[in-house]
Amino acid sequence: MAAIPPNIIMQIFVNEQSCQVAAETRLYELRDSENQQADLLIVNGYPVSADQPLYDGDRVVLIVRGAVPTSDDLEALLMARHTPGVHEKIKGSCVGIAGAGGLGSQVAVALARIGVGRLIVADFDLVEPSNLNRQHYFIDQIGLPKVVALKENIKRINPAIKFTALALKITPANFKASFSGVDVMVEAFDDAEQKALLISHFLRTFSQVPLVAGSGMAGFSPSNAIVTRRVAKNLYLCGDGVTEARPGQGLMAPRVGIVAHHQANAVLRLLLGEEPE
Repeated sequence: MAAIPPNIIMQIFVNEQSCQVAAETRLYELRDSENQQADLLIVNGYPVSADQPLYDGDRVVLIVRGAVPTSDDLEALLMARHTPGVHEKIKGSCVGIAGAGGLGSQVAVALARIGVGRLIVADFDLVEPSNLNRQHYFIDQIGLPKVVALKENIKRINPAIKFTALALKITPANFKASFSGVDVMVEAFDDAEQKALLISHFLRTFSQVPLVAGSGMAGFSPSNAIVTRRVAKNLYLCGDGVTEARPGQGLMAPRVGIVAHHQANAVLRLLLGEEPE
């Protein structure tokens, strides 16, 4: 960013709050005036370990290591390492997720960590022991409805997220009411028939809303075979498109997680007005 002449007031952001400071203000001077106990200083999404000049528009986050922040400060601190300008564009967005298993639970966690404002997650299943090999649940949550357990986990990460838990099986009769108002939709079902049903109904019902689906993530084939592709006007497919679960080729955390994060990144790019490919 360009320097401003001396004695001119510039605007920066301190813990995501707008702040006016003198043009010659330096990082340590700001820390000493705002929070002398701060021992982790992040400037424009990157931690720094030396004093430096500040420039107009800089975003500074001051963190006291090990201290639990107040609710007012938490959002800013969660976004401290983000690329500047992203949070303002996505915090008012709403993402629907159909399925809360290996894909859906991890997509939801990733979107909560980046600060997507609202998540609508639908799943009728319960957490069971075999889910723990790849899904974002814990042993003490076995037996809970997945959407209830996932809501608990999301609240522990980012309590500001508005989480709508739909403990139901998605059908043509309840589909429109369940996901009305979403900005982007994520398909995260294991069952091929459910996948086909959701994709066909969604593209007909919400023709202007992007849909990010997953296909091909089983086994331990190379990671680089997994890609994100645009396969129709508003349909994006993440995975290798080949390695489906079958006898002798199960679902495991590494490749399922890669596909889930392909989906989450595709959602982020769509919310920012970028093509996912």
